[in-house]
Amino acid sequence: MKTIGLIGGMSWESTVEYYRIINEEINSRRGGLHSGKCLLYSVDFGEIEPFMRTNEWDKIGQALINAARVLEDGGADFILLCSNTMHKLFEQIKDGSKLELIHIADATAEKVLRANIQRVGLLGTRQTMEEDFYKSRLEKQGVQVLTPKPKDRDIVHQIIFNELCLGEIREESKEEYKRIIEELISMGAEGIILGCTEIPLLIKQEDSKVPIFDTTYIHAMKAVEKAINITGGTH
Repeated sequence: MKTIGLIGGMSWESTVEYYRIINEEINSRRGGLHSGKCLLYSVDFGEIEPFMRTNEWDKIGQALINAARVLEDGGADFILLCSNTMHKLFEQIKDGSKLELIHIADATAEKVLRANIQRVGLLGTRQTMEEDFYKSRLEKQGVQVLTPKPKDRDIVHQIIFNELCLGEIREESKEEYKRIIEELISMGAEGIILGCTEIPLLIKQEDSKVPIFDTTYIHAMKAVEKAINITGGTH
Protein backbone atom coordinates (compact mmCIF):
# COMPACT_ATOMS: atom_id res chain seq x y z
CA MET A 1 0.00 0.00 0.00
CA LYS A 2 1.27 3.46 -0.91
CA THR A 3 1.53 6.25 1.64
CA ILE A 4 -0.86 9.16 1.10
CA GLY A 5 0.43 12.65 1.85
CA LEU A 6 -2.21 15.17 2.91
CA ILE A 7 -1.72 18.94 3.07
CA GLY A 8 -4.60 19.95 5.31
CA GLY A 9 -5.78 22.48 7.86
CA MET A 10 -7.57 24.72 5.33
CA SER A 11 -9.74 24.22 7.34
CA TRP A 12 -9.10 21.30 9.70
CA GLU A 13 -12.86 20.72 9.78
CA SER A 14 -12.76 19.26 6.28
CA THR A 15 -9.33 17.65 6.68
CA VAL A 16 -10.88 15.41 9.33
CA GLU A 17 -13.29 14.19 6.63
CA TYR A 18 -10.42 13.26 4.31
CA TYR A 19 -8.81 11.17 7.04
CA ARG A 20 -12.11 9.49 7.94
CA ILE A 21 -13.11 8.68 4.34
CA ILE A 22 -9.68 7.27 3.43
CA ASN A 23 -9.48 5.02 6.47
CA GLU A 24 -13.08 3.83 6.31
CA GLU A 25 -12.81 2.96 2.63
CA ILE A 26 -9.50 1.12 2.93
CA ASN A 27 -10.86 -0.84 5.89
CA SER A 28 -14.00 -1.62 3.89
CA ARG A 29 -11.94 -2.98 1.01
CA ARG A 30 -9.19 -4.72 3.00
CA GLY A 31 -11.12 -5.70 6.14
CA GLY A 32 -9.75 -6.65 9.54
CA LEU A 33 -7.66 -3.96 11.18
CA HIS A 34 -6.50 -2.38 7.92
CA SER A 35 -6.43 1.39 7.53
CA GLY A 36 -4.69 3.88 5.28
CA LYS A 37 -1.02 4.80 5.44
CA CYS A 38 -1.16 8.59 5.72
CA LEU A 39 1.12 11.48 6.49
CA LEU A 40 -0.63 14.75 7.34
CA TYR A 41 0.87 18.23 7.33
CA SER A 42 -1.79 20.49 8.80
CA VAL A 43 -1.10 24.21 8.38
CA ASP A 44 -2.30 26.94 10.73
CA PHE A 45 -5.10 28.46 8.64
CA GLY A 46 -4.98 31.57 10.83
CA GLU A 47 -1.57 32.28 9.28
CA ILE A 48 -2.69 31.46 5.73
CA GLU A 49 -6.07 33.20 5.44
CA PRO A 50 -4.80 36.80 5.89
CA PHE A 51 -2.58 36.33 2.82
CA MET A 52 -5.71 35.39 0.85
CA ARG A 53 -7.33 38.70 1.80
CA THR A 54 -4.22 40.71 0.86
CA ASN A 55 -3.72 38.71 -2.37
CA GLU A 56 -0.25 37.52 -1.33
CA TRP A 57 -0.63 34.11 -2.92
CA ASP A 58 3.11 33.70 -3.41
CA LYS A 59 3.53 33.50 0.37
CA ILE A 60 0.80 30.87 0.62
CA GLY A 61 2.42 28.95 -2.22
CA GLN A 62 5.77 28.86 -0.45
CA ALA A 63 4.16 27.63 2.77
CA LEU A 64 2.43 24.83 0.88
CA ILE A 65 5.61 23.90 -1.02
CA ASN A 66 7.35 23.61 2.35
CA ALA A 67 4.54 21.34 3.53
CA ALA A 68 4.87 19.18 0.40
CA ARG A 69 8.62 18.81 0.95
CA VAL A 70 8.08 17.72 4.56
CA LEU A 71 5.67 15.04 3.32
CA GLU A 72 8.17 14.02 0.65
CA ASP A 73 10.94 13.70 3.24
CA GLY A 74 8.58 11.74 5.48
CA GLY A 75 8.00 9.06 2.86
CA ALA A 76 4.72 10.00 1.18
CA ASP A 77 4.26 8.52 -2.30
CA PHE A 78 1.88 11.20 -3.60
CA ILE A 79 0.03 14.25 -2.26
CA LEU A 80 -3.50 15.56 -1.92
CA LEU A 81 -4.03 19.27 -1.33
CA CYS A 82 -7.11 19.16 0.92
CA SER A 83 -8.65 22.41 -0.31
CA ASN A 84 -10.31 23.35 -3.61
CA THR A 85 -9.28 27.01 -3.37
CA MET A 86 -5.61 26.22 -2.84
CA HIS A 87 -5.56 24.47 -6.20
CA LYS A 88 -5.07 28.01 -7.48
CA LEU A 89 -1.44 27.24 -6.53
CA PHE A 90 -1.41 23.71 -7.96
CA GLU A 91 1.26 24.29 -10.62
CA GLN A 92 3.50 26.19 -8.21
CA ILE A 93 3.32 23.40 -5.62
CA LYS A 94 3.78 20.70 -8.25
CA ASP A 95 6.91 22.45 -9.55
CA GLY A 96 8.25 22.77 -6.00
CA SER A 97 7.87 19.09 -5.11
CA LYS A 98 9.07 15.82 -6.60
CA LEU A 99 5.82 14.05 -5.70
CA GLU A 100 2.70 13.70 -7.82
CA LEU A 101 -0.27 15.88 -6.80
CA ILE A 102 -3.74 14.58 -7.54
CA HIS A 103 -5.84 17.51 -8.78
CA ILE A 104 -9.26 17.71 -7.13
CA ALA A 105 -10.94 19.18 -10.23
CA ASP A 106 -9.60 16.40 -12.48
CA ALA A 107 -11.01 13.74 -10.16
CA THR A 108 -14.33 15.62 -10.02
CA ALA A 109 -14.59 16.11 -13.80
CA GLU A 110 -14.04 12.39 -14.28
CA LYS A 111 -16.89 11.63 -11.89
CA VAL A 112 -19.22 14.19 -13.51
CA LEU A 113 -18.63 12.89 -17.02
CA ARG A 114 -19.06 9.28 -15.87
CA ALA A 115 -22.50 10.33 -14.62
CA ASN A 116 -23.35 11.51 -18.17
CA ILE A 117 -23.60 15.11 -17.00
CA GLN A 118 -22.14 17.99 -18.98
CA ARG A 119 -23.47 21.14 -17.29
CA VAL A 120 -22.91 21.72 -13.56
CA GLY A 121 -23.42 24.43 -11.00
CA LEU A 122 -20.30 25.26 -8.99
CA LEU A 123 -20.34 26.35 -5.33
CA GLY A 124 -17.15 27.32 -3.55
CA THR A 125 -15.13 30.23 -2.26
CA ARG A 126 -15.18 33.45 -4.23
CA GLN A 127 -11.83 32.53 -5.82
CA THR A 128 -13.06 29.10 -6.93
CA MET A 129 -16.31 30.45 -8.38
CA GLU A 130 -14.93 33.59 -10.04
CA GLU A 131 -11.39 32.80 -11.18
CA ASP A 132 -10.31 30.52 -14.03
CA PHE A 133 -7.93 28.13 -12.27
CA TYR A 134 -10.74 25.74 -11.30
CA LYS A 135 -13.48 26.37 -13.87
CA SER A 136 -11.08 26.14 -16.82
CA ARG A 137 -9.76 22.82 -15.53
CA LEU A 138 -13.29 21.44 -15.61
CA GLU A 139 -14.16 23.04 -18.95
CA LYS A 140 -11.06 21.63 -20.68
CA GLN A 141 -12.42 18.18 -19.88
CA GLY A 142 -15.84 18.95 -21.37
CA VAL A 143 -17.76 20.09 -18.28
CA GLN A 144 -19.75 23.33 -18.66
CA VAL A 145 -19.74 25.41 -15.47
CA LEU A 146 -22.46 27.70 -14.12
CA THR A 147 -21.94 29.89 -11.05
CA PRO A 148 -24.43 31.78 -8.85
CA LYS A 149 -25.19 35.45 -9.42
CA PRO A 150 -22.80 37.90 -7.65
CA LYS A 151 -24.93 38.44 -4.53
CA ASP A 152 -25.33 34.69 -4.05
CA ARG A 153 -21.62 34.08 -4.61
CA ASP A 154 -20.99 36.45 -1.72
CA ILE A 155 -23.43 34.52 0.49
CA VAL A 156 -21.79 31.19 -0.37
CA HIS A 157 -18.32 32.59 0.36
CA GLN A 158 -19.25 34.23 3.67
CA ILE A 159 -20.96 31.11 5.02
CA ILE A 160 -17.83 29.07 4.26
CA PHE A 161 -15.45 31.38 6.14
CA ASN A 162 -17.70 32.70 8.90
CA GLU A 163 -19.44 29.41 9.75
CA LEU A 164 -18.27 26.18 8.13
CA CYS A 165 -14.54 26.72 8.70
CA LEU A 166 -15.43 27.26 12.36
CA GLY A 167 -17.52 24.09 12.54
CA GLU A 168 -20.82 25.98 12.72
CA ILE A 169 -23.73 24.31 10.90
CA ARG A 170 -26.80 26.56 10.70
CA GLU A 171 -30.18 25.57 9.33
CA GLU A 172 -30.77 29.04 7.85
CA SER A 173 -27.49 28.75 5.92
CA LYS A 174 -28.50 25.35 4.59
CA GLU A 175 -31.74 26.91 3.35
CA GLU A 176 -29.80 29.68 1.60
CA TYR A 177 -27.57 27.13 -0.12
CA LYS A 178 -30.61 25.09 -1.14
CA ARG A 179 -32.19 28.22 -2.65
CA ILE A 180 -28.99 28.96 -4.58
CA ILE A 181 -28.81 25.35 -5.79
CA GLU A 182 -32.41 25.62 -7.04
CA GLU A 183 -31.47 28.79 -8.92
CA LEU A 184 -28.53 27.01 -10.58
CA ILE A 185 -30.83 24.15 -11.57
CA SER A 186 -33.24 26.68 -13.12
CA MET A 187 -30.26 28.02 -15.11
CA GLY A 188 -29.69 24.55 -16.56
CA ALA A 189 -27.38 22.81 -14.09
CA GLU A 190 -27.72 19.02 -14.31
CA GLY A 191 -25.57 18.50 -11.23
CA ILE A 192 -23.95 20.56 -8.47
CA ILE A 193 -20.25 20.50 -7.58
CA LEU A 194 -19.57 21.25 -3.91
CA GLY A 195 -16.30 22.94 -4.85
CA CYS A 196 -15.19 23.70 -1.32
CA THR A 197 -14.22 20.90 1.04
CA GLU A 198 -16.30 22.47 3.84
CA ILE A 199 -19.61 22.60 1.94
CA PRO A 200 -20.33 18.84 2.33
CA LEU A 201 -20.51 19.50 6.07
CA LEU A 202 -23.68 21.48 5.30
CA ILE A 203 -25.15 20.13 2.06
CA LYS A 204 -25.99 16.48 1.34
CA GLN A 205 -27.56 14.70 -1.63
CA GLU A 206 -31.03 14.95 -0.08
CA ASP A 207 -30.74 18.74 -0.28
CA SER A 208 -30.74 18.72 -4.10
CA LYS A 209 -32.97 17.20 -6.77
CA VAL A 210 -29.98 16.82 -9.11
CA PRO A 211 -26.77 14.85 -8.37
CA ILE A 212 -24.38 16.37 -5.85
CA PHE A 213 -20.63 15.99 -6.41
CA ASP A 214 -18.86 16.07 -3.05
CA THR A 215 -15.27 17.01 -3.93
CA THR A 216 -13.92 15.97 -0.53
CA TYR A 217 -15.26 12.44 -0.98
CA ILE A 218 -14.25 12.21 -4.65
CA HIS A 219 -10.70 13.40 -3.96
CA ALA A 220 -10.25 11.10 -0.95
CA MET A 221 -11.56 8.12 -2.93
CA LYS A 222 -9.11 8.84 -5.75
CA ALA A 223 -6.33 8.67 -3.16
CA VAL A 224 -7.62 5.31 -1.93
CA GLU A 225 -7.57 3.90 -5.46
CA LYS A 226 -4.02 5.07 -6.01
CA ALA A 227 -2.84 3.85 -2.60
CA ILE A 228 -4.10 0.32 -3.14
CA ASN A 229 -3.40 0.24 -6.87
CA ILE A 230 -6.98 0.07 -8.11
CA THR A 231 -7.77 1.44 -11.55
CA GLY A 232 -11.16 2.63 -12.73
CA GLY A 233 -13.95 4.52 -11.02
CA THR A 234 -14.70 5.20 -7.42
CA HIS A 235 -17.42 3.20 -5.68
